[in-house]
Amino acid sequence: MLDELLHRVSNHTPQDLQADRRFPEAAVLVPITRSDEPELVLTLRASGLSTHGGEVAFPGGRRDPEDPDLIFTALREAEEEIGLPPGLVEVIGPLSPLISLHGIKVTPYVGVIPDYVEYQANDAEIAAVFSVPLEFFRKDPREHTHRIDYQGRSWYVPSYRFGEYKIWGLTAIMIVELVNLLYDADIDLHTPPKSYINT
Repeated sequence: MLDELLHRVSNHTPQDLQADRRFPEAAVLVPITRSDEPELVLTLRASGLSTHGGEVAFPGGRRDPEDPDLIFTALREAEEEIGLPPGLVEVIGPLSPLISLHGIKVTPYVGVIPDYVEYQANDAEIAAVFSVPLEFFRKDPREHTHRIDYQGRSWYVPSYRFGEYKIWGLTAIMIVELVNLLYDADIDLHTPPKSYINT
C-alpha cells in the first residue's frame, strides 16, 4: 500500500514557482512512517522563536551556504531539530515549493522513515514531536478555512485540529498537495469549500 503511494510521489512533477526574483531558500522534510497505517511526523516549534514560534511545522529550515543541495538541508535540519539520523530517511521526491510570509522559498521533500524512531527534540527550537495518521487528512477534516490572497490568487487553506495541535498555513498547503497526490482527494485550494463563510 505505502509503496504504491510512494510511487505516485516519485512520479510527481511539482509545480514550478513563477517567482520574479530570487528568494532565500529553505527545505523541510515531510516524513512518512513505513507502517501499515502510515503517519506524518510533525513538530511544534518552540514559542520563543523569532519566526513561526508556537506553530506546527515539518522539520526543516534555511539552507546553509555549504549545503550541497536542498535535500541535504532538509535532512540536516531534521537531524538538528528532532534527532532523526539522515541514514534512516529514504527520500522519495519533492513537492511544490512555496514562498513563506517571510519571503523564503520553501521546498518540501517527502521521505520514508521507520516507525520505531525515538526522537530527540532540540529544546531550543522544538517544543514537541508528534505524528498524525495520513488517513486523518484524507477526508479533509478541516476545522476552519483561512483565505490567503497571494500572487494574484485567493487560496482557501484548511486549518486542522489534531488533539492539542493546530495544523495550518504552509504546512497545511503541503499536506493538501500530498493527500491529493496519494489519495486523489481532490481538495481544491482555490475554490472556497461549502463550509467557508466569507466574513
